Amino acid sequence: MLHEKVILVTGGTGSFGNTFVPMTLKKYNPKKLIIYSRDEMKQWNMAKKFQGDERVRFFIGDVRDKDRLYRALDGVDYVVHAAATKIVPTAEYNPFECIKTNVNGAMNIIDACIDKGVKRVVALSTDKASSPINLYGATKLCSDKVFIAGNSYSGGKIKFAVVRYGNVMGSRGSVIPFFMEIAKTGKLTITDKRMTRFMISLEQGVELVWHAFDDMEGGEIYVKKIPSMNICDIATAVDEKAEQVEIGIRPGEKLHEQMIGVEDAHFTYEYPEHFKILPQICNWGSIDTMIKGGTRVPEGFSYTSDNNKEWMTIPKLQEWIEKNRSKIGSI
Repeated sequence: MLHEKVILVTGGTGSFGNTFVPMTLKKYNPKKLIIYSRDEMKQWNMAKKFQGDERVRFFIGDVRDKDRLYRALDGVDYVVHAAATKIVPTAEYNPFECIKTNVNGAMNIIDACIDKGVKRVVALSTDKASSPINLYGATKLCSDKVFIAGNSYSGGKIKFAVVRYGNVMGSRGSVIPFFMEIAKTGKLTITDKRMTRFMISLEQGVELVWHAFDDMEGGEIYVKKIPSMNICDIATAVDEKAEQVEIGIRPGEKLHEQMIGVEDAHFTYEYPEHFKILPQICNWGSIDTMIKGGTRVPEGFSYTSDNNKEWMTIPKLQEWIEKNRSKIGSI
């Protein structure tokens, strides 16, 4: 599907973009892959990795700037929207800025993609958008709703879908590189020893986006089936000898991550490797064509990190850490 096509990634210099770009270049050989972001230094550093590859292009721009988006989207076939204000405390202390990027920016993407004739758009979401308790999660829920409604807004001419997953293993600002850094002190701070988290790799996140592009009819939210871990087991995997000190849960933090709430159960279908939440209102196509062999989940179903059927073991995470040690926290 992506072969010989023009793809644009907003926020493309982040953790996702640094994995999506090389994987997509290798698997699909797109005609052009455009990185759209506002940080010139990150673009400079990323460009070094692809020096000499004429397929990779860079645009300085902000999703808040609709005029710049219009220019960047000339001739683009597919868009991955990864740009966001993501740090929970940053969003709480800068709410207007968070809304401008995560909500207004989403609306700009939709308008620009419709006007420029883009074929398909996949927006990245987060577990925090399911039953949100902080501003970041609330803005991403708004973003999800806006992208789904974009199918109606465009009259079904352009397909918009969403992929949802939690914190990525080893990415900047996530728990594993944080534990690896503070392990040097001999102590690992645990907010709450009951806490659980979903475990997903960047590669799995990229593959979910590929699947969404291939499968989408427009309006779906894709949720990857991934294992969970208790926070104490994650700490043990990082350093078995370090003392674990419980410090209390932080404001805006959930005890367990949630990808699908009970309110979405009636619209959720299960597949071997993922779930699909279908739109509650659909006036641009047929829900039946979106199901594609899925099985509706039972009433009252939810998908949270504590009720998960699949769990990652300490040795399995240790194996992953050793294999990826050189890049943990760097992207």
